[in-house]
Amino acid sequence: MREDAPVSDPVPAPIVPRGTPNSRSRVRRVLDTYFRTAASPSLDVVRPTLWTSPAALRADVDLADRTTILEQYKIYVEMADRISARRGLANTFFLTLNTAIFTLVGVLWQHPAHASRALIVVPWMVLLGQCLAWFWLLRSYRQLNTAKYAVIGALEERLPASPYWAAEWAALGRGEDASRYWPLSHVEQLVPGFFAAAYIAGFIVMLVV
Repeated sequence: MREDAPVSDPVPAPIVPRGTPNSRSRVRRVLDTYFRTAASPSLDVVRPTLWTSPAALRADVDLADRTTILEQYKIYVEMADRISARRGLANTFFLTLNTAIFTLVGVLWQHPAHASRALIVVPWMVLLGQCLAWFWLLRSYRQLNTAKYAVIGALEERLPASPYWAAEWAALGRGEDASRYWPLSHVEQLVPGFFAAAYIAGFIVMLVV
């Protein structure tokens, strides 16, 4: 910088009150932690940690290594299918439980017990808590499957075909066309919210009526 160059006056930094939390970033952090699901990890993130030797990073692996990769691929696909089956069982359990609760509430609504309405608060909080646990469980299974299918995609790079990661996803329109494919995991995560909203509405009605 030249010594005779004009020097502009420094712009004062905005004064931010100490101790004032950034509410917007805090809300975003809470939503990301407890409710949102991140996108599928890139294969560039998976590859460096997948292979245990530098030789395995080469595309021209020998026949013995390719056979080993194929066997590991079979086991890993089976594990991913088991995770999907467990998610289905958990979803069925909570759906059956909440359907039974709705039936019980309907019976009690026709024959209300003579008790303080304040006693309803505890069962209501339990119902909302199990809806939240249902949502988090489905979200956890979805995150786990997302990571597993990314690993499957990295394994398929060493195989002659890529049925899961490339071909099937392309045939489904890569999730961009809902008329061709609407991911079930997106739909099933809405169900706990519907039940929770119904419980909240029913609780308000019972307090007002």
